[in-house]
Amino acid sequence: MKVNWIIKELRLKETFSIAYGNYSKRDALLIELSYLNCKGYGECVAIDYYQIDLKSFISRLKEIQSLLEKYPIIHPKDFFYFLSDLNLHPFLMSALDCAYWDLFGKLENKSFTELNHIPSDSLAESSITISVAGIEDQIRKIENSSWNKFKVKCKGLNKDSVEMLLNLNHSIALDSNASFTDQDCLWLQENSEVQKFSYVEQPRPVDLYNVLKKDSFANWMADEDCQNIDSLEELAPYYKSVNIKLMKCGGLTPALEMIQKAKELGYKIMIGCMTESTVGISAGCLLAGLTDFADLDGANLISNDYASGNFVENGKIVLSGKPGLGIELK
Repeated sequence: MKVNWIIKELRLKETFSIAYGNYSKRDALLIELSYLNCKGYGECVAIDYYQIDLKSFISRLKEIQSLLEKYPIIHPKDFFYFLSDLNLHPFLMSALDCAYWDLFGKLENKSFTELNHIPSDSLAESSITISVAGIEDQIRKIENSSWNKFKVKCKGLNKDSVEMLLNLNHSIALDSNASFTDQDCLWLQENSEVQKFSYVEQPRPVDLYNVLKKDSFANWMADEDCQNIDSLEELAPYYKSVNIKLMKCGGLTPALEMIQKAKELGYKIMIGCMTESTVGISAGCLLAGLTDFADLDGANLISNDYASGNFVENGKIVLSGKPGLGIELK
């Protein structure tokens, strides 16, 4: 097996504004694993609030390249256990795990959904993100969109804006990216109208969730608080839902385990994304048959997508049915 990589710049169609900052581009690390005539692809993205340094990932890849290249072709779940012993950052592990699933499926001429017996006939519909902006601008974008589901980004809580969003005849979720106060959360979870929001995501900074009540009017969803399978039991008294992202948890292999445990604990589950190309989004789309919500608009937000595969059109997730993750470079 050969290992190659390259950093790609993802340019956004418009400035992406969230509580953590404003972004016009993202850098992505594309990993290619090849064997015989097949190539598998995985991706991770530099996210500043996760302190991601792609150059350090490349240094680590150089250190383990010979180990990866001499490793035999085995089942992806066994390959993941091999990766787990290499002390890799979850973002880098995710790129390698996804690339290997893509390669393995192409070698076997079977799709990821076939290999894992995942239903593909009834997929969660994806939301599209509405960046932080004035409420009038946010509402205008919602009203003019052809999508059906929306995730509205907030930087702090404006009660008047919340009331205006609640009065819209649309499926809307709130995502504060940890910018709400304890008082904001108390107001939200005690307001019966708030149950109209499909979910309210990551209201407080990491580990400051004690104010949240699971059995309240708000469908609290953990994002930054929920990094991997180990966090699920601890968060259960506070959150009704979890946002599972491949880069956070380390790839498709741990995401499958995480989804199973989350269901056992009674969570509603979302498959989410960062700002990614179709390489990353294709992987996430394949899990939408197992989840209650989807937020997979990442590739729709960039202007220079460099891959094709599974995709989202006006919220509808379309699976290619091709072997592996179905990813091809343009």
